[in-house]
Amino acid sequence: MDGSNFEGLANQSYGRGLGFPRTNLTTFTFDTSPMDNTVIVSDFDGMVVYNTATGNTAAGQGVTTAVAPGFYYFSNPGNPGNITNGRWVPIGGGSSKFDVTNAAAGTPTNTLVNGAQVYAIKGTFAASGSSTAVNIPAPTGMTALYGITIYKAGTNTVYDRSLYSYTIATTAGNAITGSPSMSVVYPAGTYDYVIEYLK
Repeated sequence: MDGSNFEGLANQSYGRGLGFPRTNLTTFTFDTSPMDNTVIVSDFDGMVVYNTATGNTAAGQGVTTAVAPGFYYFSNPGNPGNITNGRWVPIGGGSSKFDVTNAAAGTPTNTLVNGAQVYAIKGTFAASGSSTAVNIPAPTGMTALYGITIYKAGTNTVYDRSLYSYTIATTAGNAITGSPSMSVVYPAGTYDYVIEYLK
């Protein structure tokens, strides 16, 4: 660290700053070996770095997360002895972005539910205009529906954010359109959707 960072405390004309470790979070790995024969109690919870890369964090280093250049901290509260459920969280500037457009296997989002990662995937379904049933296949590994947003096809105009019912199956007609209390028939046409789910 430049000495002017300290000298500047007495002389306002010198620059001052705090240098954080810089790293590439797409290749970064934790050293989880015991230190001085003791386990790291915090499991890196609260660790801060400046990330220099764009992509996804390395597999096996907590929850895989989309990252971009900027400051991140590792959030891993209540997980003594492992980093499995920890994740890198952006500091300031809003949440890191994720793109579900071409994510056949599901994209990790910025949401955890009871420590479990929420994934998102985009798809399209056709409504006949005469039936409440539509085809929204369950993503691979899905165990529960977290939420759904339905758009008019080819636009970013939200049509609805609810389904009357959803069956975790890969067969056609596994979703019934409408609100939680009343099924409805969507007007005939094509709709885009983003489904958020737990594995």
